[in-house]
Amino acid sequence: MFENPVTSSPHLRKSGSKSLFLDPGVSGHLSEMGDLKGSSSPLQITTMVPSPIFLWRFKVVLFLFWALCCCKIGWDSVMRMSIDLRDLFLYEAFLYYNPLLLVTMMVWLWGVNLWVFSQGSVNYAKVFDLDHNHLTHREMWKCSMWMTIIVPTSMTAYLYLYSHGEVSLAASQPVLLYIAFALVLIFPFDIFYLSSRYFLLRTLWRIAFPLQPITFPDFFLADILTSMVKVFSDLERSVCRMVHRQVATIAWFEADAVCGSHQIAIPLVLVFPYICRLLQCLRQYKDTKEKSSLLNALKYSTAVPVIFLSALKYHVMPESWTSFYRPLWLFSSVINSLYSFYWDVTRDWDLSGFTKIFKFSRPSNISYLLYGRQWVYFWVIGSNLVLRCAWTYKLSAHLRHNYITVFAVTAMEMFRRFQWVFFRVENEWNKITKSHPLAEISLEEDKLLGSTATHDV
Repeated sequence: MFENPVTSSPHLRKSGSKSLFLDPGVSGHLSEMGDLKGSSSPLQITTMVPSPIFLWRFKVVLFLFWALCCCKIGWDSVMRMSIDLRDLFLYEAFLYYNPLLLVTMMVWLWGVNLWVFSQGSVNYAKVFDLDHNHLTHREMWKCSMWMTIIVPTSMTAYLYLYSHGEVSLAASQPVLLYIAFALVLIFPFDIFYLSSRYFLLRTLWRIAFPLQPITFPDFFLADILTSMVKVFSDLERSVCRMVHRQVATIAWFEADAVCGSHQIAIPLVLVFPYICRLLQCLRQYKDTKEKSSLLNALKYSTAVPVIFLSALKYHVMPESWTSFYRPLWLFSSVINSLYSFYWDVTRDWDLSGFTKIFKFSRPSNISYLLYGRQWVYFWVIGSNLVLRCAWTYKLSAHLRHNYITVFAVTAMEMFRRFQWVFFRVENEWNKITKSHPLAEISLEEDKLLGSTATHDV
């Protein structure tokens, strides 16, 4: 009934099927139709894909809705509990999830560090001797975003289940979360950034057993770990309670119990990162014969009496603590804080001239606010001194009664370390460029190669 305009064409009837390709009139007609069809296809596809701005706003709305639900469910769950057990239960819940929340915060801050490095003139990949498959700031933020969602969700489930009488299910929440994080970290297959996880685990192994020459990533990560001793202390207590089946119970509230706050394992865990860093300095002295390595080792050794003298409060008579051990603890705390502050400013950082860490390759409000500003130096030096002194609060076991205060002090110490990273990495990059002038020339090439690197998820 209906004729196809192409098959009914006189050119086609006259010459057969081959004339469709030989006749210039028909081929030109089909060519125009094909061009029109081809040109309309991308338009149809692009109109079906939402804009990045829309996707970003949609994700923000979902995140805010999730956060509101967690806050509402958590608050209602806490209000269901009796006033007598409420504070004790919150302390326990905070103990299990506090370490992972602090790790999440550190991952976020490390992502900010990497973003600033990528915008400026510091080739952090060359400083840490990384290949082109290393994690960028976007991937670090992706990991931290998932951690930000998973950890509070598990904590909300813990509060809800316990307040509604499902004690066994509530007790399983932190256990499953810890197991999941451990499995993701040691998963041997090529997913979840295997090369980066292997680099982290290998560096941690080299820190725990400094039997080989010390590299910059080794002592850099070890320094960061000294700011996270609170995380390790709480991890030890949490795992102890999980092993002894004390999760979601009040059996552990006795301070002298197996997993109590007076156990000897706490100062041992607190001092372990400092001992590792001390051994690294001794290994560096063995390899280089530089006296500065011994002076650096002395700095880390000053943290040992602060930790153990504080722990002695629960194992000596009150009169002995007040008359002898407490003054000795105060003296050692002042020495540790001032020595560490001096080393940060004069050795770890190079403040002889204005830092270039905030000199971005593209104009930015952040660069305008921070680059070449004297207030940056006053802020960094002043806040470093104050937070160095405040960190002694966390190293001292007898001051850790208020868990909210301890969390705040630990978070501030991580922020101090976050500031420290900028100047420490820039100082190392300046040393590299002075000894190898061509290293700075290859910075742009490394950025281009690094931007094309992909990871398996």
